[in-house]
Amino acid sequence: MSETAAVYVKVNAKDKKLAESIIHSLGITPSAVIQMLYRQIILKHAIPFDVSLPAPIATGNMSEEELGALLEEGVESAKNRTYTLEEVDEMIKKI
Repeated sequence: MSETAAVYVKVNAKDKKLAESIIHSLGITPSAVIQMLYRQIILKHAIPFDVSLPAPIATGNMSEEELGALLEEGVESAKNRTYTLEEVDEMIKKI
């Protein structure tokens, strides 16, 4: 039998409860998940999922308030259907 070592991790209690519920519904244990993660790291020589930040959204020279107002206007127009798709495309091209 191979030698084992313990891994201790502190996580948010709510996240732990939700994740473990899913893990148990899959018929595996949290320990098995961690073992799978470690094996994938070893096999890929990398973290086996994306850990990057999302790409920033181009906003031109608009301030946060201007962008917020424009987005709110877009939400309202979508709710009221006051713009056609062609009009929205033209507005986006101007930004």
